[in-house]
Amino acid sequence: MRTLAAALLSLVCLVAAALPGGGATAADVDDALRRLDGELRRRPFYIEQRQRSIDSLRAECEREGGPSLAMLAHAYAGFNNDSALFYLRMAENRSRGAQLQEARLHIASLLPLAGLFREAENKLAQVDTTLLSAEQMEAYYDHARQMYSYLAAFYERYPDLHTTYSTRAMEMQQRLLERLTPGSDEYLYNAGELEFLHGDNSRARIILNELLARPGIDNTTRARATNHLSAIAREEGDTLTQKFYLAESAIADMRAATREVASLQELGAELYAAGDIDRAYAYLSTALANAVECAAEMRMLESARSLPYIEQAYAGRTAASRRNALWAVAVMGLLVIVLIATLLFLRHEMLRMRRLQRRLSEANHSKEVYISQFLSLCSVYMDKLKQFSKLVTRKIGAGQVEDLYRMAKNGKFVEEESREFFEVFDNAFLHMYPTFVAGVNALLRPDEQIELPSPGRLNTDLRILAFMRLGIEDSSSIAQVLNYSLNTIYTYRNRMKARAINRDTFEADVMKIS
Repeated sequence: MRTLAAALLSLVCLVAAALPGGGATAADVDDALRRLDGELRRRPFYIEQRQRSIDSLRAECEREGGPSLAMLAHAYAGFNNDSALFYLRMAENRSRGAQLQEARLHIASLLPLAGLFREAENKLAQVDTTLLSAEQMEAYYDHARQMYSYLAAFYERYPDLHTTYSTRAMEMQQRLLERLTPGSDEYLYNAGELEFLHGDNSRARIILNELLARPGIDNTTRARATNHLSAIAREEGDTLTQKFYLAESAIADMRAATREVASLQELGAELYAAGDIDRAYAYLSTALANAVECAAEMRMLESARSLPYIEQAYAGRTAASRRNALWAVAVMGLLVIVLIATLLFLRHEMLRMRRLQRRLSEANHSKEVYISQFLSLCSVYMDKLKQFSKLVTRKIGAGQVEDLYRMAKNGKFVEEESREFFEVFDNAFLHMYPTFVAGVNALLRPDEQIELPSPGRLNTDLRILAFMRLGIEDSSSIAQVLNYSLNTIYTYRNRMKARAINRDTFEADVMKIS
């Protein structure tokens, strides 16, 4: 019956091998790595959960009728190698017959992880197989296969020893397959691994994929199966598929809270070679921590090979952090410079605004003074106009028309009022344009410079130019204000142009004096 089942499985494998298949894509790898990152963050939770389960089992074991020491040792397997060996040795000392042989078998399979290779072979040699049942013989071949596999992996750099132990491991696995139930999870896993060891990658891939497609497969089996699939992809040069299955294997190990692992370490080395420094550092560091926590010296030695990667990854992260820090300092320095420049600019603008405000305040004050003077002048003229109106009325009423005529004809009244007006105008204008005279002289030839008749007083030439600067450019308007004839104003203007350095632009230049 077993032979028929094995033949059917071979037929299925041969047919499936002919079917087209594809490897993992870059998107598959990215998704698997993101999921692994998430599981890595949950690692403390998984560890704590498994530790609570072991503590509960140990408490039951201490009570009469509780689980056996072998079960407790099995719970520690892959989690803490020292504790597993401790309880197995305790079971070995307390057991007899078949149970003693089982304890020795389990010890032999775990001793290589502690680096005790010769002791492992000696312990396996002490097992009396005549005392074992058919079911226990399955365990014998399984533990022997595991022990020889560990030895073969350790001596990988020594071809003769590696070949010797690999051959023994495959022999044990072949005998195990002959005893397992065909089609069971354990049968498919061992059949796939054995095909891989024999070099038939196609058959191994099909069998292992069939195993992974089954619902309810435990995480430990999934981790081992996907690890073998990654090895197949590595041999075929499919780097993406190799990374994908290594990530899947590491995820299963995390969920099972297994510390005795290889996938995470191998994946970290691959990612380091690909330039993913941050992930490589995280994975390799976790793999090394797992080996130390599991007390598996063999895994520690394997992890020690990754120390250069960890060191280089750490150095790379440190260098990147240093570069980022330098960039941050440079940017901060630049921002400080910009801030200082901005503050200086704002200070300059504030000072300028204060000066403008002060000048505006002074201008407003001057304006108020000039308006006051103007109103005062208007008030004086209105009062004088009233007085003159009363004088005219009185003179006419008294019949003194001749006296009134003589007063108007000699022009003394207008002359006195004009002189008073000019005093007020000159004073106000020179306050508004204190550099006006100097500005006009700058437009005249050196030998035609104008001197003020007295401080704070303008002469006729300057008054005409002052009215022009105030926007009264019409000669007739200027003549009315100054009480001159129109021809006189024309004469003054032409004479000033003749004295100018640039006759054509003289009046326009006067308008530009500030």
